[in-house]
Amino acid sequence: MEDQSFNEPRLALNRIYTKTGDQGDTHLASGERVAKDSPRLECYGCVDELNSFVGAAVVSASPESALAPLVDILIRVQHELFNLGSILATTPEHVHPKQARITEADVAQLESEIDAMNAELPPLRSFVLPGGSRINTDLHIARTVCRRAERLLVTATRQLPIDTVNLRYLNRLSDALFVWSRWANHVQNLPETLWSPNRAASARQS
Repeated sequence: MEDQSFNEPRLALNRIYTKTGDQGDTHLASGERVAKDSPRLECYGCVDELNSFVGAAVVSASPESALAPLVDILIRVQHELFNLGSILATTPEHVHPKQARITEADVAQLESEIDAMNAELPPLRSFVLPGGSRINTDLHIARTVCRRAERLLVTATRQLPIDTVNLRYLNRLSDALFVWSRWANHVQNLPETLWSPNRAASARQS
């Protein structure tokens, strides 16, 4: 459709292996060949990993339950993460005007969802640990992977021309995943696991 912001993908994945990467390099979406441990690949590889964990969270959250609003959000985030991977895999001089990417609208949407769900939660009196439900734990795993993706992107931006909106998106997404993990337990009436330093074995020794 003409009013779509981004081009739809045009792919024909008939062969899965090509053997062209057997020597430790691969090609970017824009055609250049780079080492598989290059900063760009480290970034969008971690974003791909994050997308997989978000997908696991989608499976953990039943769309027929009170978590249905979260399922819709997480599926949207999966598409946004693929958009992020697309732009990270393309050098600036080869970016098409309608190529999928992260924009300020994506950041603003996350901020709106963080504020809305956080308003439903009781104030925190301690740090929380992952637990209480499978969906909570999946979201915490996604949060930590998101932080790693953010760190890798910070490193990459020191060497490569990468739009800082991508950093803002990952920063906001990690915050959102934290709020969503709490919200998931809250709407299911499940307790949070609060950090208690004195539950450590060393603290109980006389």
